[in-house]
Amino acid sequence: MTEQFSQWDPAEYLKTEEDMAEYLNACIDEAGDDPAFIAKALGNIAKARGMTQVAKDAGVSRESLYRALSGNGNPEFGTILKVVRALGLRLHSTTA
Repeated sequence: MTEQFSQWDPAEYLKTEEDMAEYLNACIDEAGDDPAFIAKALGNIAKARGMTQVAKDAGVSRESLYRALSGNGNPEFGTILKVVRALGLRLHSTTA
């Protein structure tokens, strides 16, 4: 018997703002020094929210938003801040 697997899409499970915030916090904790990991996490949240609306709210094109949050690019920090704000989230810091 052959098992079949489907690709897991975290965006399908990000239903509430609390889900999105907790997911981003967990990704920040796991990312270490990998900024692409955080960008991809924000991309998953943007996908759950609706990429077109997030791009509009952030003041960037959908294509540039997708490139920035694909995990393959290197988005400017200003873009990240715009996206975080457009998603209704805030970045916080605590002592390590």
